[in-house]
Amino acid sequence: MLSELDRHIAAAELCRSIDFRRVIVSTENGKINGWLRYGLFWDNIPFMNMLYVIDGERGKRIGTALADFWENEMRAAGHALVLTSTLSDERGQFFSRKRGYRDCGSLILPGEVTEIIMYKKLEDNNG
Repeated sequence: MLSELDRHIAAAELCRSIDFRRVIVSTENGKINGWLRYGLFWDNIPFMNMLYVIDGERGKRIGTALADFWENEMRAAGHALVLTSTLSDERGQFFSRKRGYRDCGSLILPGEVTEIIMYKKLEDNNG
Protein backbone atom coordinates (compact mmCIF):
# COMPACT_ATOMS: atom_id res chain seq x y z
CA MET A 1 0.00 0.00 0.00
CA LEU A 2 1.31 3.42 -0.97
CA SER A 3 0.66 5.02 2.42
CA GLU A 4 3.16 2.59 3.94
CA LEU A 5 5.84 3.65 1.43
CA ASP A 6 5.27 7.39 1.00
CA ARG A 7 6.31 8.79 4.38
CA HIS A 8 6.70 12.32 2.99
CA ILE A 9 3.00 13.11 3.31
CA ALA A 10 0.31 12.53 5.94
CA ALA A 11 -1.93 9.56 5.13
CA ALA A 12 -5.06 11.73 5.03
CA GLU A 13 -3.42 14.16 2.58
CA LEU A 14 -2.23 11.25 0.44
CA CYS A 15 -5.82 9.99 0.29
CA ARG A 16 -6.98 13.44 -0.86
CA SER A 17 -4.27 13.48 -3.55
CA ILE A 18 -5.43 10.08 -4.74
CA ASP A 19 -9.06 11.25 -4.72
CA PHE A 20 -8.04 14.24 -6.89
CA ARG A 21 -6.20 11.81 -9.22
CA ARG A 22 -2.88 13.51 -8.53
CA VAL A 23 -0.91 10.34 -7.85
CA ILE A 24 0.53 8.04 -10.51
CA VAL A 25 1.81 4.65 -9.35
CA SER A 26 4.11 2.24 -11.16
CA THR A 27 3.87 -1.46 -10.33
CA GLU A 28 5.54 -4.66 -11.37
CA ASN A 29 4.27 -8.10 -10.40
CA GLY A 30 1.67 -6.48 -8.14
CA LYS A 31 4.25 -4.50 -6.15
CA ILE A 32 4.72 -0.74 -6.17
CA ASN A 33 8.12 0.19 -7.57
CA GLY A 34 7.65 3.95 -7.90
CA TRP A 35 5.21 6.84 -7.81
CA LEU A 36 4.72 10.43 -8.80
CA ARG A 37 2.61 12.88 -6.81
CA TYR A 38 1.69 16.39 -7.90
CA GLY A 39 -0.35 19.41 -6.94
CA LEU A 40 -1.10 22.81 -8.40
CA PHE A 41 1.13 25.81 -7.74
CA TRP A 42 -0.92 29.03 -7.59
CA ASP A 43 -3.91 26.72 -8.11
CA ASN A 44 -3.20 26.35 -11.83
CA ILE A 45 0.39 25.25 -12.62
CA PRO A 46 1.10 21.52 -12.22
CA PHE A 47 3.88 21.04 -9.68
CA MET A 48 5.53 17.63 -9.30
CA ASN A 49 5.85 17.25 -5.53
CA MET A 50 7.33 13.77 -5.46
CA LEU A 51 8.93 11.39 -7.91
CA TYR A 52 10.18 8.33 -6.08
CA VAL A 53 11.55 4.99 -7.21
CA ILE A 54 12.00 2.22 -4.64
CA ASP A 55 15.60 1.31 -3.73
CA GLY A 56 16.72 -1.60 -5.88
CA GLU A 57 14.43 -0.50 -8.73
CA ARG A 58 16.39 2.58 -9.74
CA GLY A 59 18.13 2.60 -13.11
CA LYS A 60 15.25 0.76 -14.79
CA ARG A 61 13.71 3.95 -16.31
CA ILE A 62 10.72 3.81 -13.94
CA GLY A 63 11.16 7.47 -13.00
CA THR A 64 11.47 8.40 -16.67
CA ALA A 65 8.28 6.52 -17.51
CA LEU A 66 6.38 8.17 -14.65
CA ALA A 67 7.62 11.65 -15.60
CA ASP A 68 6.87 11.07 -19.30
CA PHE A 69 3.34 9.92 -18.49
CA TRP A 70 2.71 12.90 -16.19
CA GLU A 71 4.08 15.46 -18.64
CA ASN A 72 1.96 13.98 -21.43
CA GLU A 73 -1.13 14.08 -19.21
CA MET A 74 -0.46 17.70 -18.28
CA ARG A 75 0.08 18.63 -21.93
CA ALA A 76 -3.16 16.86 -22.90
CA ALA A 77 -4.97 18.79 -20.16
CA GLY A 78 -3.85 22.03 -21.80
CA HIS A 79 -0.97 23.00 -19.54
CA ALA A 80 1.96 24.67 -21.29
CA LEU A 81 4.25 24.70 -18.24
CA VAL A 82 5.05 22.40 -15.33
CA LEU A 83 7.15 22.90 -12.21
CA THR A 84 9.12 20.74 -9.85
CA SER A 85 11.76 21.22 -7.18
CA THR A 86 14.70 19.37 -5.72
CA LEU A 87 17.14 19.91 -2.91
CA SER A 88 20.45 21.29 -4.09
CA ASP A 89 22.24 18.26 -2.62
CA GLU A 90 20.01 15.68 -4.35
CA ARG A 91 20.72 13.84 -7.60
CA GLY A 92 17.17 14.62 -8.74
CA GLN A 93 18.30 17.99 -10.08
CA PHE A 94 20.40 16.25 -12.74
CA PHE A 95 17.49 14.00 -13.76
CA SER A 96 15.25 17.06 -14.13
CA ARG A 97 17.80 19.07 -16.09
CA LYS A 98 18.36 16.13 -18.43
CA ARG A 99 14.59 16.18 -19.07
CA GLY A 100 14.69 19.85 -20.06
CA TYR A 101 13.83 21.50 -16.76
CA ARG A 102 15.51 24.83 -16.05
CA ASP A 103 16.17 26.59 -12.77
CA CYS A 104 13.80 29.47 -12.07
CA GLY A 105 14.25 30.16 -8.39
CA SER A 106 15.00 28.77 -4.98
CA LEU A 107 13.62 28.50 -1.50
CA ILE A 108 15.94 28.97 1.44
CA LEU A 109 14.59 28.05 4.86
CA PRO A 110 16.66 28.49 8.03
CA GLY A 111 18.75 25.41 8.74
CA GLU A 112 17.70 23.68 5.51
CA VAL A 113 19.46 22.92 2.25
CA THR A 114 18.43 25.18 -0.65
CA GLU A 115 15.40 23.95 -2.61
CA ILE A 116 15.82 24.57 -6.35
CA ILE A 117 12.59 25.42 -8.19
CA MET A 118 12.56 24.29 -11.84
CA TYR A 119 10.21 24.69 -14.80
CA LYS A 120 9.66 23.02 -18.15
CA LYS A 121 7.67 24.33 -21.10
CA LEU A 122 5.59 21.51 -22.50
CA GLU A 123 4.50 22.94 -25.82
CA ASP A 124 7.90 22.61 -27.47
CA ASN A 125 9.82 20.47 -24.93
CA ASN A 126 12.79 22.82 -25.26
CA GLY A 127 12.29 24.67 -21.95
